[in-house]
Amino acid sequence: MVARSAAEPPAALAPEIQRFEAWLRVERRASPHTLQAYLSDLSQYAAYLAARNTPLIPSSSTLVRGFIASASGGAGPATLARKLSAIRSFYRHLVKEGLAATNPARAVASPRQPRRLPEVLPEEETAALVEAPGSDGDPLHLRDRAFMELLYASGLRVSELTGLDLDGVDLVQGLVRVLGKRRKERIVPVGGQAREALQRYLADARPRLAARPAGRAAGRALFLNFRGGRLTSRSVARLINGWVLKVGLPRHVHPHVLRHCFATHLLTNGADLRGIQELLGHASLSTTQRYTHLDWKRLATVYDQAHPRAHTP
Repeated sequence: MVARSAAEPPAALAPEIQRFEAWLRVERRASPHTLQAYLSDLSQYAAYLAARNTPLIPSSSTLVRGFIASASGGAGPATLARKLSAIRSFYRHLVKEGLAATNPARAVASPRQPRRLPEVLPEEETAALVEAPGSDGDPLHLRDRAFMELLYASGLRVSELTGLDLDGVDLVQGLVRVLGKRRKERIVPVGGQAREALQRYLADARPRLAARPAGRAAGRALFLNFRGGRLTSRSVARLINGWVLKVGLPRHVHPHVLRHCFATHLLTNGADLRGIQELLGHASLSTTQRYTHLDWKRLATVYDQAHPRAHTP
C-alpha cells in the first residue's frame, strides 16, 4: 500500500509505522519521495508478516530475509536494497524509542549492486541541448532555456530546481540559494549564460505565464508551467526529452544527467574535487569521487606531464 500523501499516512498502517513516518517527516525531514517509498516498502513488509500470522514486534532475521527474497522476483538490486534499508531504519527507530529489543534487519546483508558510472554528455552535446530552445520570444522556450542553463550551470537536483522561489536567485551577484537533501541549504554560483537566460525569462516570459489561470496559486515559484502553476520534476524530465529529440541526441537524458555533466566537466577542466563536493551538496567526498572515473582526459594529461617515462626518447 502506498501512502496517500507525505503528511497523512493511511489509517491502515500499523501504529509503529505511523510513528516512524512522523519521525522521518519531522525529525529527519525526509523528502516526499523517500517517505512514499519507505511507507510502501514497510506496508508490503507488514503484509508479508501478517500473512504468516506474525506481528511487527518482534520479528527475526529469517523473516526479513524471507521478505526480501519474496520481493526479488520483480525488483532489481537497488530496489531490494532500499526495502532492506527501510526495514533497518524502521527497527533502529523502534529500538531507540524502546519499542523493540533488537533490530532483526542488522544481520541481513544488502543485495550486491553493480557499480554504475554516471551518464555524462560530451561538452558539445550538452551545449547543444541547453541552447536548443533558443531565444525566439516564446515564453515556454525562454523558460526551458533558463531552467536547462541553470541545471547545467549550478549542478542542481531537479527537485531543488522546481522548489526554487524568486527570492532564491540573486542575479546581481550571480548566486542561487537551494534547499538540498534533508533541507540543507547551500549557495551555488550561476554562470554568465545562465544569468542571461534567467534575466530574459524573468523579464519577458514569467510575467506572461504568471498571468495565466494557475498563476496566483503558484505564488513566488521561479519556474511556471503553461497554466501558470509551479513546474514539477516530471514536467522538467518530459520537456528535456522533447529538446533531446529536437536536437537529435541518440539517448534519453534525465534531468540528473545535467548535474553529472556539471560535475564531470568542472573536473575535466581542472576544478578541485572538494570544491565540486561543496557545489553539489554531497555529505561525503566518496560520493563525489565517482566522477574521477570518468575524467580520463585530465588524468591522461597529468600522467603525460608528470611521469618521467611517459614519452619515448
